[in-house]
Amino acid sequence: MNEIIRNTQAAVTGNSLDPQDWNEFRALAHRMLDETIDGIANVRARPVWRSIPDDIRAKFRADVPRRATDLADVYREFSESVAPYATGNVHPGFMGWVHGGGTAVGMLAEMLSAGLNANLGGRDHMPIEVERQIVDWMRALFAFPESASGLFVTGTSMANLMAVLVARSSALGALARQHGIGNDGALLTAYTSKSAHGCISRAMDIAGLGTDALRKIDVDADHRIDVAALRAQIAIDREVGFKPFLVVASAGTVDIGAIDDLKALAALCREEGIWFHVDGAFGALAILSPELAPLLDGIELADSIALDFHKWGQVPYDAGFLLVRDGERHRQAFAQPAAYLRREARGLAAGAVWPCDLGPDLSRGFRALKTWFTLKTFGTDRLGAVIARSCALARYLESRVLAEPRLELLAPVNLNIVCFRYRADDAINREIVADVQESGIAAPSSTTLDGNFAIRAAIVNHRTDETDIDALVSAVLEFGARRSGQGLIETEAPPLAVQ
Repeated sequence: MNEIIRNTQAAVTGNSLDPQDWNEFRALAHRMLDETIDGIANVRARPVWRSIPDDIRAKFRADVPRRATDLADVYREFSESVAPYATGNVHPGFMGWVHGGGTAVGMLAEMLSAGLNANLGGRDHMPIEVERQIVDWMRALFAFPESASGLFVTGTSMANLMAVLVARSSALGALARQHGIGNDGALLTAYTSKSAHGCISRAMDIAGLGTDALRKIDVDADHRIDVAALRAQIAIDREVGFKPFLVVASAGTVDIGAIDDLKALAALCREEGIWFHVDGAFGALAILSPELAPLLDGIELADSIALDFHKWGQVPYDAGFLLVRDGERHRQAFAQPAAYLRREARGLAAGAVWPCDLGPDLSRGFRALKTWFTLKTFGTDRLGAVIARSCALARYLESRVLAEPRLELLAPVNLNIVCFRYRADDAINREIVADVQESGIAAPSSTTLDGNFAIRAAIVNHRTDETDIDALVSAVLEFGARRSGQGLIETEAPPLAVQ
């Protein structure tokens, strides 16, 4: 056998895409790695975000490259024209959207994954076992049964779509996959809150059920779904002949991080015979923090949970995940026999269930490896502490806002998201957000709450600390004063410590 391998190696010609000089390639690769590590280690030395200059943007309108370019020149273009103008979520001052900061450990794991170039659609190889181990870990964390199934996907938007499809298949039966949703499918109705992420509406659209079939229920003063109103709407729909089949709860709403009453919703869904899904894009990983986990009481009763490891889990993009209580229903929603997917008793085509039986993708990257490295290297205790600290920093920002007469808090601080504004009109606050982003000091985002434009700070990055919060507040006050013509006023952060 070894002789066959040696003869095969000797027969290799120069037609492959491998480097002609491996030593030269190795030296450049080491330089790339060193400079990338330097960029993360010294991230505070650069702006959070930079606007892309016109001449840089114009470079990326060039024609298809027909001829080869030296790798060093390609890397130089990346270093000069791509890396400096990235989103900025590696920086501790990035607080705009719920983007994780990633880690150097995750970056290395992504490199190792690329070296393996494994396709995790199916077959019998160790990368799939790594993914299955993480499914086991998620079962344990969320107290799901051993029959539960799980799958890595691009993100929670995809995981939520898949949950809608599993719930649809469960409601209509397997034949709906052959014949379409038919008249029964046209009567299906789903429910979520008015604060839910827009991907839920999109999922209903893509699933062929239509966005009108999604009932958006009012929220209470804490921005949680009104359970009594939900119950009433379900009764109304049943009365007129509709078929309620799905409730989507939020564990961390997009605007302010509110968590619905999961226990009450689980009880209602059991009573009504409705699939109970939890969109826990970032909030579900609060399960890792003993301090925050009680906020998720009832999530263990869900039929399915969607979450992102690339948010609070700090795994590099992308690493979404879907967990389904009834693994067989999950499989029935996606599995499809095909000759090229035949399972054998032995060899590379052995093993079951393959990941392609649980989702729409046959070609799947090794997302599980960077998640496995992150969980193994840091442990859930440390990751849970990082999650709890981001919430403590949000409370620190809340205290800064409440202590400053020129600022106004616009929503309760539930987890790690703070919505506030400079005491001026919406137009000024809109300019403040852009000013702060373009300054490179910080990168908040914005939203609208009760008709008011809000500056939104989502604290997710494990590198963020009090100094970054103070810098954001000072920048908002400085640009607010300029925009409102009030002049600059010296501000000093109160000596409040984050526990």
